Amino acid sequence: MGDRLDVRAASARWLSRRRAHPRPAVRLYCFPHSGGAAGEYLRWADHLPDIEVTGVNLPGRGARFDEQPYTDLRQLVDALVDEVGFDPPFVLFGHSLGALVAYEVAQELRRRDGMRPARLVLSAYPPPHVPRQVPPVRHLDDERFLAAMGGFYGGLPGELLADRDLLELILPAFRADVTMLETYEYRPRPPLDVPLDVVGGQGDRFGPAELAQWRRYTTAGFGIHQLPGDHFYFRDRPEPLMELLRARLGAGPA
Repeated sequence: MGDRLDVRAASARWLSRRRAHPRPAVRLYCFPHSGGAAGEYLRWADHLPDIEVTGVNLPGRGARFDEQPYTDLRQLVDALVDEVGFDPPFVLFGHSLGALVAYEVAQELRRRDGMRPARLVLSAYPPPHVPRQVPPVRHLDDERFLAAMGGFYGGLPGELLADRDLLELILPAFRADVTMLETYEYRPRPPLDVPLDVVGGQGDRFGPAELAQWRRYTTAGFGIHQLPGDHFYFRDRPEPLMELLRARLGAGPA
């Protein structure tokens, strides 16, 4: 009983949700993109009434703004698996950087105690063995860093770029996240025995040929889905992704 209470207390700072679901079809844990926060994903609960949607709070943003952000992805994954109790049945969703984090969390859960998600849904990022096609940008000054990121990932929303005070607040976490990506080292491991869906925007720089290479990372079912939009395809048109999640996660219509 005491251990379970400790896990719940540790999980609380990592996890946010709009509402707990008494008997969800599945629990969906959402890992944010570079510079992103859990709040962007919590609104999905309005579209997924049978699913308990939980956003993962990373240090250095939101309610954890005063904490030092991670710059090493392996250390982040270790901390997540140490402190977060993933309640089955659960699915891991990750967008961009979050896709890589979700995959590594699934591998670490298996390594430690054989726990596995019911499914992985990985969005807008190629698999770990694919070399990065852009030069490092983490060392650039703020202006050049933002310009480079705008060209590669689609950048930050215009209203955020116009607010210099807010921009200065979120830049350290954004730069730390990019550092995690740029210093990540691929480690070959056996594929997961977990169904894997890969999603991307039709106008994103990461196309079907790159995303399809995730197929080698699972011995279970695999699907690749191209939806209308760019790197952040779900912001302007969330419904195609929500429809896909309802279908793949076994939940009823909204």
